Amino acid sequence: MRFIKRFLQAIALPSLFLAVSGYFAWHAMHGDRGLIAREQRIADIAAARAELARAESEREGMERRVAGLRGDRLDRDQLDERARALLNMVGRDEVVVPYPPERRLY
Repeated sequence: MRFIKRFLQAIALPSLFLAVSGYFAWHAMHGDRGLIAREQRIADIAAARAELARAESEREGMERRVAGLRGDRLDRDQLDERARALLNMVGRDEVVVPYPPERRLY
């Protein structure tokens, strides 16, 4: 009986330490701020940066097109292209090439 009592006293403190360490180790991996959540946040940030780069390039393209339609430096070709697309008109000597409705040219 004395042996069992001594044995239990000897393993009580290490067992408690092991349980507390396991608790913190599990939460360090799987918790809200753990390593797995950190990797997910890094992936989300990378996706958001890619979306930002795509949106910025789209915006720059739109700004270039709008800059061609401004008054002091009017680009006649671009103005003609937009007018023909919006008014649905062509010249007498031009050839019309049809395209499917889901593929817009502008």
